[in-house]
Amino acid sequence: MASLLENLIDVLDSENAHYEKLVTLAESKTPVIVAGDIENLGKIMDEEQEIVGRIQGMEKKRDKFLADIANVVNRDVKTLKLIDLIQMLESMPDQKQKLEDVQQRLRKTIDKLKETNGKNQLLLSERLDMVSFNLNMIRAMKSAPQTANYSKDAYTNGQSLGILHGGFDAKQ
Repeated sequence: MASLLENLIDVLDSENAHYEKLVTLAESKTPVIVAGDIENLGKIMDEEQEIVGRIQGMEKKRDKFLADIANVVNRDVKTLKLIDLIQMLESMPDQKQKLEDVQQRLRKTIDKLKETNGKNQLLLSERLDMVSFNLNMIRAMKSAPQTANYSKDAYTNGQSLGILHGGFDAKQ
């Protein structure tokens, strides 16, 4: 049982380290979002996907170790949670303390990641709103009313307000 607990603690430590990398990437994403740097945002997101893939592999290992421990202590695999396991380790105070510590570190790291991702999500939403606003302004300019300039035959000359040229200038 002790070796299973050590394996579980090692996997949880490794998971925490990878989640900390995700926190660092999420924090580095914030100024990139503010600057509107799509290229760097894509690179950061690629790195995040790679780390998430590693975390998923570690979660499978963690589930396997928890299943093995559940079999040893004769508990249902589906209902055995880390908190329950910590409470069961009264007779093994060193293992209990290690497991509590890694569980608390992991919880704090995940909470920080959620907070940072929430801020980034708000920034992205605001950025998308601004892009939508700009597109609407461009569309509105294209459909601006004609001026009240009349020719000598009493027809409008067809000029529209605010339009200086016929197409969208991508260089602006």
